Amino acid sequence: MRRLSTEEKRALVARYHAGEAAAEICADTGIARSTFYTWIKPYTTTTTDSGHVVSQQEFIKLKQKNQKLEQKLEILQKVGCTVSSPLQEKLQELAKLYGQYSVHALCEALCVSRGTFYNHIFRRKEVTAYDKRRAEMKEHVRAAFDESHQRFGANKIAAVLSEQGIRISPKYAAELMREMGLQNVTLYSKRDHQKRERLSQKQNILQRQFQADAPNRIWVSDVTCFKINQNYLYICVILDLFSRKVVAHRVSPKNSTYLITSTFRQAFQRRNAPQSLVFHSDQGAQYTSKAFRKLLRMNKVVQSFSRSRQPHDNAVMESFFASMKREEIYRTQYGSERQFVKSVDDYVEFYNIQRPHSTLNYKTPAQFEAIHESQK
Repeated sequence: MRRLSTEEKRALVARYHAGEAAAEICADTGIARSTFYTWIKPYTTTTTDSGHVVSQQEFIKLKQKNQKLEQKLEILQKVGCTVSSPLQEKLQELAKLYGQYSVHALCEALCVSRGTFYNHIFRRKEVTAYDKRRAEMKEHVRAAFDESHQRFGANKIAAVLSEQGIRISPKYAAELMREMGLQNVTLYSKRDHQKRERLSQKQNILQRQFQADAPNRIWVSDVTCFKINQNYLYICVILDLFSRKVVAHRVSPKNSTYLITSTFRQAFQRRNAPQSLVFHSDQGAQYTSKAFRKLLRMNKVVQSFSRSRQPHDNAVMESFFASMKREEIYRTQYGSERQFVKSVDDYVEFYNIQRPHSTLNYKTPAQFEAIHESQK
């Protein structure tokens, strides 16, 4: 079997996170299941708010790089010289910050070799043998910390250094780590992992690309409400992005998970259980509920979400509701909930069969799908 590229591995892992079973993926591709499981963590991707996709490994490297750059900027803001200043001036400025930052960070900020900086520090009369020993021990602690990829705390660092013949107590190691601002990743890795998991589970696959090349490729959905006789009624609509056709809708006195799941089941049955389907919505509690997400996974539907507080990420649904309210609901005085439901039903039928759509070259959604079918 040929060697898979990084992008191919990521695509397979994305299928797994979308709800497809690992056994099915492995059977489909001929990959050993044990091999596939080793890819899940490193090749899991996260989409940032700006639309960039990064893996967990890349995320950690970017975070470390960002921390180093922030520290370097902080040092440059504190020193009273620049990188192009004379060497002695740079050494004197860096000496003022000695102990606040690692020697590596100080030297890198002003492009000074560590050997030159150490010679300058240890020639100063005020530096005692204790200061020298403490500085050396800090470098040992930092080296052990970096070699562990920021995983080890004070106890483990003390044990590692002891193996190397460097005697240091866990208490002293912890004190030096606090001075240098070193914090092992185990203290915050779970929190960061959970944050990445939440992001990865709510990817915006559409990225405001509101086109589909065939029916039942992408469905979009949303819920709106209207007040009738002091009571709110909620309308859930699912719309096919290819033809802009409403494939299912329901009206309910409750904005519940059941409203969403029942509307989806109605659409899924009407459209003959389509495959390779993407379902896009906002991040409302009903769309992110365990029951609805399980329903989508069972039917192998990939879920996509708008970003928080970004209604334009679901602009097609926003446009539909705006048209329905402007052309029907706001023009009618409703005497009962039954009258309102019938009005919504009538408008959906009008929208699908009689209303030309500018995006469809002024064909109705029903006509647009019929033309597509005739061209197969």
